[in-house]
Amino acid sequence: MNQKETFSLGRIIIFGHLVDKLKTFYVDNFDFAVVEEIKDQWIVLNAGQIELALHKIGPGYVPEDGKEFRVESNSKFVFYISDNLVGFRQRLVDKGVVMGDIQSYQGIDSLFCDGEDPEGNVFQIEQRIAKQTK
Repeated sequence: MNQKETFSLGRIIIFGHLVDKLKTFYVDNFDFAVVEEIKDQWIVLNAGQIELALHKIGPGYVPEDGKEFRVESNSKFVFYISDNLVGFRQRLVDKGVVMGDIQSYQGIDSLFCDGEDPEGNVFQIEQRIAKQTK
């Protein structure tokens, strides 16, 4: 009898230039714990049910002339917050984090807000809200 393999998403890797700066951003703002680290090269954060790994980019991608590294990606990381999206968003704005407005969409029982980490990775904070009954 053949046993079927099972899979689950366990880790997402973000490639970045200043991985310590990214680590500080995610630890300070999301309270993620460091579970593995090679200084200035590789950092793994416990992000709930998955791990978020920060991997230093190769030399061919390092910005020239001291320019800031900005990522170009079509991915978005979605983090769930249990409550108080409004307050959490404001705390990030007060720290200078680029944050969009809070959005809601008909037919979806959540509030959403997009932001950017220090290297331009787009993330979204989602707060699920109770369904409205008539």
